Amino acid sequence: MKKRIFFYSVLLMSCIIYAQDSMNLWPKGNMPNSKKISLEHIEEHERITQISEPKLLMFFPPKEEQNGTSILILPSGGYQKLTYNLGGIQLAKWYNTQGITAFVLLYRLPNSPDLIVSEQGPVQDAQRAMKIIRHNAKAWNLDKDKVGIYGASAGGHLASTIATHITDFSMIGDDLDNERFIPNFMVLVSPVISLGKFTHEGSKTNFLGKHCSWENIHYYSNEHQVTANTPPTILFHAQNDETVNPMNSILFYEAMLKHNVKGSLHIFPKGEHKIGIYNASDLTDEWKTISTKWLKEMEFIK
Repeated sequence: MKKRIFFYSVLLMSCIIYAQDSMNLWPKGNMPNSKKISLEHIEEHERITQISEPKLLMFFPPKEEQNGTSILILPSGGYQKLTYNLGGIQLAKWYNTQGITAFVLLYRLPNSPDLIVSEQGPVQDAQRAMKIIRHNAKAWNLDKDKVGIYGASAGGHLASTIATHITDFSMIGDDLDNERFIPNFMVLVSPVISLGKFTHEGSKTNFLGKHCSWENIHYYSNEHQVTANTPPTILFHAQNDETVNPMNSILFYEAMLKHNVKGSLHIFPKGEHKIGIYNASDLTDEWKTISTKWLKEMEFIK
C-alpha cells in the first residue's frame, strides 16, 4: 500500500513541477461538500481521474511582460478526467507569451466518492479559484477587473456555469467569502453548454448522473442562464465537431445577443473536437490569434 501511495504522489508531482508554484484551494479540514474521505491521486497518461486535493497551478510571465490580465484554465475531460497538460499547462505557457498570467485548476470530478452533492464539487472549486486569484491580485501584480476564464469541452460547461450562475457554493466563512467569483471575460472552445437536445451525453451523465431531474437539466443548461450581467465571451467551435454539437456555442451566442452581452462567435469548417494549442488546420489554428486580438479590442489587454 505504501508503494502505491508513493507512486501516485510521484504522478501528482509530475504535473505540479511544470508550474512555477501551486496551492491548495481549501484550508485543511475545511473543504465544503466533503465526506472527509482520504482519497488517492489517480493519474494515467497525463489524465487525472481522481483528485485527492484540489489545486491551483500558477504560471507567471516575466514581470517585464506581465500586463495585469489573468486567466483561469479549466481542463477538459468530460467531467470524467482532467486533461491537465495538453488542455491546461500547455495553454498556460502560451498565455504567458501574451503577457497573461495563467492558472490551471485541478478540480474535483463529480464521480469523486468524497462528494456529498456531486455536481457542486467542480463548481465550488472553480468559484474558489476565481476568489483566490482576485484576493491575491495585488501581490501577484494583477488587475482584479481583468480576470478571465478559459474552458474547452466540459471545461467550457464549468466555465460558463460559474459565469452565469450567481449562487455562491464556495463560502466557508473566511476572508475569501467577500471576493467576486464571476469572471470578467470568457474564452470558450468547443464548449458543452446545453444539457438538453444538443448535449454531450457523457458530460451530462458524469455531471448530473443517469437519473437527473428536469430542473437540474434546465438549471445547468447555461444558454438559459445568460443575463445582461454575463461577462463578454468569445466562442470557437468546428462545424464538423461530432463530439460536442456546434449548436452548443450557437445557443449561447444567441442568448448573448438577446441580452446584449458583448462577444464573438467563430465556427470553423474543420477542426473536429480537437481545437487547442496544436491544430491540424491552419485556419483553425488562428483561434489563438483571434482570441488575443479580441481581448485587446475588448480592452482586457493593454
